[in-house]
Amino acid sequence: MSENTHPPAPGPATLPWQAPQQRRHFTAPWRTLLSALFFATHAVEAADMDYNRARTRMVAEQLRTRGISHPEVLKAMATVPRHEFVPARLRRYAYDDRPLPIGYAQTISQPYVVAFMTEKLGPQATDRVLEIGTGSGYQAAILAGLVRAVYSIEIVEPLAIRAQADLARLGYGNVSVRHGDGYLGWPEAAPFDAIIVTCAPDHVPQPLIDQLREGGRMIIPVGELEDQNLYLLRKRGQTLQREAILPVRFVPMTGTASRR
Repeated sequence: MSENTHPPAPGPATLPWQAPQQRRHFTAPWRTLLSALFFATHAVEAADMDYNRARTRMVAEQLRTRGISHPEVLKAMATVPRHEFVPARLRRYAYDDRPLPIGYAQTISQPYVVAFMTEKLGPQATDRVLEIGTGSGYQAAILAGLVRAVYSIEIVEPLAIRAQADLARLGYGNVSVRHGDGYLGWPEAAPFDAIIVTCAPDHVPQPLIDQLREGGRMIIPVGELEDQNLYLLRKRGQTLQREAILPVRFVPMTGTASRR
């Protein structure tokens, strides 16, 4: 048989599973899904870029210009995603120069105050730090990259649960959070190299002094709501050296502190 007598080979269009009508119906939903995934991915990347730019601007305009200069503190402030620690509806304001509400009459502190307190505390890589007032978990996240371990206590249980989940989700594995009365500290984990308090009692709680190691540092706001000062304390034997460093306004310490 000559070559030109062979019947034509069946082409793809003659196979039933590749019929043009069926091919159009099969691929259209997938094209829509892939397109949606593509644009969603790019939207997330764009949002991340916006947050990164906002964080960089925050460090440059709110921290460096006000005298924050410790390289590791600046690095932590430029790295930790503050927007992950505020309610979703407020994320666009996460890097603004102000505190923000996080629910239960509590706030996440102004970025400058977080950086200022962290720098004044003088965190060392080998430190074990106690935080009183976990709140959103943001201050603990800043400390996590600067010290060996952070122990954080929050008296509002839903906030403690949320902060613990957020810190774990974001990979801050050296932070331990528990629900409890911050006035009483965390005696079974003491002594601590440093203590940071993010709510204001009207006096320095004695249990916290007792849980601070010799030579340790504590930074704490003290006073009534309209008349608070941030103090840097150093424990020297039976003496507690005090230095008033900044007028502030923090939410009051509750629990035992409010009954004394």
